[in-house]
This record gives sequence, C-alpha cells and structure tokens, in this order.
Amino acid sequence: MTAPDPDHPAPEHRDAPAAPAPGADELSVRDRALLALERRPWPGPGAKERAIREELGISPVRYYQLLNALIEDERAVREDPVTVNRLRRVRDARRGRR
Repeated sequence: MTAPDPDHPAPEHRDAPAAPAPGADELSVRDRALLALERRPWPGPGAKERAIREELGISPVRYYQLLNALIEDERAVREDPVTVNRLRRVRDARRGRR
C-alpha cells in the first residue's frame, strides 16, 4: 500500500455528503478541498477539469454546483476570504452581463 499523497485528496472527497470538520463552525473536508483547488493557477484549458475528476472524483458540473453553494456560506468567507470574494465578484459580473 502506498503512503497518502498530500497533493491528492483521499476518496472521502468524492461525491458523498460532506462530513463536517471538527467544530460546527468549520467547513467540511470536501469544502476545504474545493477552495484549495480553486486557489490554484491553471496552465491551460482542460487542466482544471482533469484535476477535478482525478483529485475530487466528481464531474466538473458537480464541482461548480458545490462551489456556487459554498461561496454563499459565511464559513467559507472566514476560511478563505480572498478566493470566496473573487468568486463572488466573477459571479456577479456574469450576472450583470445577462
């Protein structure tokens, strides 16, 4: 058996219900993994979608559904305000163009 790879989340990140992290006011392990993936820079088209499938074990569509719900959660703002506020600005700009 190989040692756990810190760069690739374990199977518990897959599309199972999010188990809360210790403490009711903290994000789940899956939610933290979503934010961590969103923080990373991506070299080109397809790289992010491939990482979503390989590291989280979910489809990109499901990833964005979860991410959109997550950026409304105040716990996410406390966890990573820069990323969450950037995502909110991008979302609001897209809504403004419609």
